[in-house]
Amino acid sequence: MMNKILITLFFSLLLSITFQSALFSQDIERTRPAEWDGLVEGARFMDRFLPMPAVGELSSENWGADGVNPRYTDNGIEDNTWSYWGGNIIQDKDGKYHQYLCRWREDAPKGHMQWPHSHVVHAISDNKLGPFKVVDSIGKGHNPEIQQLKDGRYFLYVNGGYYLSHSLDGPWQYNKFTYDQRQRPIFDHLANFTFAKREDGSFLMVCRGGGIWLSPDGLPPYFQVSEKSAYPPYDGRYEDPVVWRTNIQYHMIVNDWLGRIAYYLRSKDGINWKLDAGEAYEPGIARHKNGHIENWYKFERIKMLQDEYGRAIQANFAVADTIKKQDLGSDKYSSKNLGIPLTIGRLISILNTDKIDSQTETIEVLVKAEDGFNPHRDMNIKSLRFGASETVNFGKGCKVIKTEKQGENLILIFDAEGHDFNYENFAAKLLGKTRKGKLLFGYARLPWLNYQQQALSAKYPGLTLNGKKLKVDVEIQNFGQVNSVPSDVKIEYNKNGQWHKLVTGKVPVLKPFEKNTLSLNTTKFAQSGEPALVRVTLLQPQQKPIILEGKVIIR
Repeated sequence: MMNKILITLFFSLLLSITFQSALFSQDIERTRPAEWDGLVEGARFMDRFLPMPAVGELSSENWGADGVNPRYTDNGIEDNTWSYWGGNIIQDKDGKYHQYLCRWREDAPKGHMQWPHSHVVHAISDNKLGPFKVVDSIGKGHNPEIQQLKDGRYFLYVNGGYYLSHSLDGPWQYNKFTYDQRQRPIFDHLANFTFAKREDGSFLMVCRGGGIWLSPDGLPPYFQVSEKSAYPPYDGRYEDPVVWRTNIQYHMIVNDWLGRIAYYLRSKDGINWKLDAGEAYEPGIARHKNGHIENWYKFERIKMLQDEYGRAIQANFAVADTIKKQDLGSDKYSSKNLGIPLTIGRLISILNTDKIDSQTETIEVLVKAEDGFNPHRDMNIKSLRFGASETVNFGKGCKVIKTEKQGENLILIFDAEGHDFNYENFAAKLLGKTRKGKLLFGYARLPWLNYQQQALSAKYPGLTLNGKKLKVDVEIQNFGQVNSVPSDVKIEYNKNGQWHKLVTGKVPVLKPFEKNTLSLNTTKFAQSGEPALVRVTLLQPQQKPIILEGKVIIR
């Protein structure tokens, strides 16, 4: 009897330990993809993180696990009263830096898990790294991100809603966030949105699950255009996307919170995304100039501070020193906002006007001078490689055979052999070193590509019987920034595993965000009330077909 009791107690204890381990475990070792083998220094986005300069006094007398001390507490924002989370920075015309974060009391009984009751605050600094001081409490909300709309107002997103103001200093009016998923599935739940202003002032939004949404003016409702998540095809618990646009392309980073590894993607239009090899970031990037590393357990809610060209010049993180559920009220653990400077991509452009292909002999690239950068004396010319990212990131690509001065700028003339540009490329990459051995990189547009194209998107067709005839109504909308060109639409149905043409039609010219419902007639293939698996294919000139597939009910 005693043995049975002991055995029961043993398994109960084992179950309890297993449960607690599952409850508190918030990381797992991810196997790096084999296709990342051979990346050279500078290929990964993570290689762009610079050492954190001194901000204030270096101190070891701070809250936090041993691994995060000593540190400069004036970097970002932190204190003993509040736990801070998220937030991006925007610079005003006077040069001051405004950051909008959320926070909750550190001594709350739930500790970090008090976050659902967080409030948004406005903090200001004269230095982009800090220290930031809170000047206003705006209201309820979590995971804020601020953007300026094309009408000049400021849009401050929080989960479930947004604030509007004519000034960075408020007053702020709260509104509920609305959206139109346009018959598409929601990838994960609708939270943790991130935004980028497009060239015409319309806005791109990425939701937590990697769905792509668009708005003509930056205000809700936002319209979903993606048929699948933009995220990498790896096993990841993805969240915390950040999206931004430069003068060359769109960029996105998404974090796998369980694997504590983030991924970097690029896009020509913000709708179709391409994954770059290598880590975007992971723990260990917060290092001092002397090599000391602040060993923060979590790096989340990354946001980018951008310059006038849209280039990311600093990343700000919400960092935590322990597992979230182990951060309790009135203990030594907490969270803060942390800024890390980034290597800035150089301003480069391709001077060739003809398409670069296998017949091209040389490629001319203009490198512009900037404050603090002189291309004549700062570049290690022999180290430079140029071409498709997939090639350059592995140490290959075109080599410089000659240089020419153009005032303060410099023209690099490359032997075109090994550029590896193909139909999937929308930007060229320059990668190498400065004469001091530091990372040097830049992106250039491909002159032969059209960067402003239509972006047609369809809803599922409505199928209505009228005797032996079938009426097909399909709504098509242009989410591009320019007028569309005449295009074709093909609608098919699936029967016994085979696709059959149902009807085709012509899509008229549509202005940006304009929609049109095509009414087409054909012969019925099923009875009223029956479900039908249909496929809508939009055939757009010089673009990949857009395909929407799903079930509808015949009426």
